[in-house]
This record gives sequence, structure tokens and C-alpha cells, in this order.
Amino acid sequence: MFRKVLVANRGEIAVRVMRACEELNVGTVAVYSDADKHGGHVRYADEAYNVGPARAADSYLDHEAVIEAAQKADADAIHPGYGFLAENAEFAAKVEETEGITWIGPSSSAMESLGEKTKARTIMHEADVPIVPGTTDPVTDPDEVRAFGDEHGYPIAIKAEGGGGGRGMKVVEDESEVDDQLESAQREGEAYFGNDSVYLERYLEKPRHIEVQIIADEHGNVRHLGERDCSLQRRHQKVIEEGPSPALSDELREQIGEAARRGVAAADYTNAGTVEFLVEEEPGREGVLGPDANFYFLEVNTRIQVEHCVTEEITGLDIVKRQIRVAAGEELDFEQNDVEIDGHAMEFRINAENAAKDFQPATGGTLTTYNPPGGIGVRLDDALSQGDELVTDYDSMIAKLIVWGEDREECIERSLRALREYEIEGITTIVPFHRLMLTDEMFVEGRHTTKYLDNELEQSRIEQAQEQWGSEESTAADEEVVEREFTVEVNGKRFEVNLEDRGGAVPQAASNGGSSTAGAGGPPQSASSEGSSGDVEIQGDGERVDAEMQGTILSVEVAEGDEVAAGDVVVVLEAMKMENDIVASTGGTVSQVAVEEGQSVDMGDTLVVLE
Repeated sequence: MFRKVLVANRGEIAVRVMRACEELNVGTVAVYSDADKHGGHVRYADEAYNVGPARAADSYLDHEAVIEAAQKADADAIHPGYGFLAENAEFAAKVEETEGITWIGPSSSAMESLGEKTKARTIMHEADVPIVPGTTDPVTDPDEVRAFGDEHGYPIAIKAEGGGGGRGMKVVEDESEVDDQLESAQREGEAYFGNDSVYLERYLEKPRHIEVQIIADEHGNVRHLGERDCSLQRRHQKVIEEGPSPALSDELREQIGEAARRGVAAADYTNAGTVEFLVEEEPGREGVLGPDANFYFLEVNTRIQVEHCVTEEITGLDIVKRQIRVAAGEELDFEQNDVEIDGHAMEFRINAENAAKDFQPATGGTLTTYNPPGGIGVRLDDALSQGDELVTDYDSMIAKLIVWGEDREECIERSLRALREYEIEGITTIVPFHRLMLTDEMFVEGRHTTKYLDNELEQSRIEQAQEQWGSEESTAADEEVVEREFTVEVNGKRFEVNLEDRGGAVPQAASNGGSSTAGAGGPPQSASSEGSSGDVEIQGDGERVDAEMQGTILSVEVAEGDEVAAGDVVVVLEAMKMENDIVASTGGTVSQVAVEEGQSVDMGDTLVVLE
């Protein structure tokens, strides 16, 4: 077993992994950016190292910085959690090549073969796993898309090779959209995965999203731990996950589970992963979907997933601990026949978003009240404490509420009770939305599909739920906080010195090779990324087009001197895994472009100036 594990992540998943390490008597190391210096995962770890500024590319995604931190800490393993570097085969290979450090996850070669979707489709097809009709080679020419449409019909899904979770996927409704959607998918693929290769699939209009949790060791053992139903999604982003699926017959779930095992075994895969499928819904069906229902391979997530907790609750198996044990060379300690599904579980993503405003991410705030629910069957995965400030540089999910019941009906009742108990003040969250869904007829009956939220649920119901049960964001003027903890860094390592005053005059720490991470009086420093447009001097008094939210510039559609009309797109901004067209509210001539492709911006930053 390992002596010390560095967790290359942040927030609740970092704490989740560290808890598993604690139970295995393994030391824990956190990494953190400047924006996360007060983060819950930093407080929980045995030791912590700063890996750079707030911008993820300069900290959590910096391969060398993370590996160097592991070496400084004398860690003998790295666990990536999910997101950030978790599915980065290049980073995994670097860890594998680093003497004395083990990668806790599938091999870099397995990640590469399953991470590129066309390769994964080929592997699954050869393993007799059903795949959606589509291409197995990358597509570059719009005429190839049109030819596919002529053969299979519209709509068509154009997907980035390295994409996932809806990022890098565009839907072509008819031939007129081919050129724009192909270019958009390629642009997203290049911006987020360094790979503009895309492939095509027949787009299933109203499927269910079913995924199978698998775990495999280095001794040839592959187990599946049942399925999760992740059909309640917004723009391909999961919102509520549950297990087992309320829509599958036992015969169908066994077929899907065995297909997942075959595919993973064919890929020579080890450690934890998830095989995702789309199951065609049968309109007007009575009862559950039978063994003749069509299901198709979607993708493999070569990591632990956000919703792994659902499977843990219904199987009683700690997946993260088994990840660590498998990486240490141990053999799985159970047979497939030992896996029993007990009861029903649901996971609610507690996102700092306003569902009534198109799930707009919160721009800041302080947890003035934080009182999580408890009781039998209630689990809370978070990294929060009352008084914490919201970090907006990364994902908007701040916690996960997982609820178990003896059956789905009890699980829903218990979930409603837990959500009513969940007191969060100072930050807007989607708790009211979750309460609404647990009383929604389609969801309660288990007949929702991946399109339900986007196409069928009335927006007015979400607005009413937010008004009835929601809370407002706090403002800086309301906050007067005095902390008694002083944090310093020495050679990048974090230390606590029991004294800090955010609002008062605290002496600046001085130490060899280190710098203070605590405030020294005056206003706090901005957590915005280096290179944001806030650093650019804006010229003239023209009409400014500002960023409506924090995000990353995908493309700049105008240049200085261009004439634009009201409604023209000037910049494409990615936020929360979605492309957002930033348009000019008035016409004019572009006098200044203050941003460039790939740059991070904060809400309110000026992007373009019009004269």
C-alpha cells in the first residue's frame, strides 16, 4: 500500500479521495491555486502545496507543477479525481514515467485508446457492443457530413474526439447547419482538448442516458457494479443521477452490464471507469423497457465520476478505496455474483447557479449560513464550512447530496425531507430546482428523457420554485469577518500559524523562499486569471461590449476597423461547458479588441469597444 497520495484536484472530490486514504492509513497531500488557498480540501489534507495562480491552465492543469509538488511532498502516488487532468493520457504517461510515483487510474495507453471516441467505437464494435450508427474515422469536410445525412437522415451529432459531457458536441438539424456546426465542434475540440478531430453519429432524439460502473484489476478481473440513470440533464450536463434505473427491466440491465464488461475487457482496461449508453425510449410504453429495447454505446469515462456515490450507496462498496488498492497491485476482493443492489439512491448536484435565470452561475458570495441535512440514508459530499467565500474560477458545483431509500418511493420522500433541511444562505443554489423535480410527474414516474429539461419542462415552474424556496447572494458590504488563522507558504508548501485578520492590519509574513497567502490589510486581491482583459487599458469612450459571465474566449469574430450591426456576434465565450455568443447591442466600428482566443475573462471585463 502507498505511504502518501497527492490528490490532483480540489473541492469535494479531493476531500472524498482523502477520506478514503485516511481509512487506508495513507497520508494525503493537497494542491491548490491562489484562488483556493482557503479551500476545504486544503484544510483537510495532511499537507498542501501551491501550484500556481487562479487560472486552471497555470495551476491544476500544469503537469510539471503537480508532479513537482508530489516529489516535494515525497508522495508515492497521484489520484486525479475527476475533471482537470483525470482523463489526460499525456499527464498519466508522465506520472507513469516518474520514478517512485504511481498513477491511480487506468494506464495512459488505455486512456488514449478509449479517450478518442472513434478508437473506442472500433474497440466496442469488435467486442460485440452495440454502437450508434456513425463514422469510425475523423470527418473534416462538410460534404462528408451531408453524405452521412443523406444516408442516415437528420439530425446528426458532430462530436469532438476528446469531448465529453456535451462539450465539443453539436447537433445538425438539417443540411443548412452543416458548415457552421462542423466548424463550431472543431473549434471547441481544439480549444479544450487540443484536438480538432470530430466524428459523426446518428442523433437519438429522446434517449435515456444509462451508465455502468466498472472496476478492473491487473489480474484480469472485471466487475460491473450495476447501472445509474443520468437522463435528467440540461444541455447534456447531468443534474440528478439515480440508481438503479426506474426504466429498465432486469433482463435489459443485465444485457447492458455484460456489454460494458465485454468492452472494458477488450480494451485491456484497469481501475475504475464508466461505460455510458443511450437507450431508446419507447413512447407510450407501459411498464419498464424490456430486453428487446435498443441500446447503444456512447463513451467510456476513464476515471471516477461525480455520481459514483450513487453506486456506493446501493452496493455498499467503496469505489475510491478499491481504485487505490487496484493501483497498488491488489486483486479485487469480490466476484461478480457478490454484487447485490440494495434499495435506491439519488444524487443531487448542489450547484451555485440560479435555475430561474437559465442556470446562470453565481458570481460570488459568502456562505453566511451553511447547515447540511442529516439523518438515516443521507450523505453529503462537500468541502465547505460556514463563512467560506465562493470560488468562481472553476466549476459551479459546491456539494453533492446523496440519499438512499429502501425503494425509489422512499428515496424521493427522504430526498424531499433532506432538501428542505438543507440551509444555504449567501449563495444562490439549485436546491429549489431539485425540490421541484421531486414533485414533477414525469420525473416521479421515471418517464423523463435527456431532452425533458431543455424541451418540455415549463420555465415558469422553475421560476416559481426559485421564488418560493430560493436564497439570495450575499454582498461584500454585508460581510465583516475576522479570521484567526495565518497562512504562509515556504518553498510552495502551506503552513498554518493560528492568526489571521482579513479586514485588519496583519503583518506581512516573511520567510525564506516563501510568501504570505493571507491578506495584509486593504481590499482582497482579485482572483481573476493572469492575462484577463482587466489588465488591458481600454481606449476611448465608445460603446463597450462586456463579458456577461466568467469564462474562456473560444473565438474572436471581429477585428479592429470592422463594421458591426446590432445583434452581430463579436466574441464566442465558453462558460459552464457551453458556447455563448456575445453580441453587440448597437452598431458601430470596432475600435479595440481587448481579448484573444484562449484567454480567461471575468464577468464585466471589456471584450470589444465600438465607436
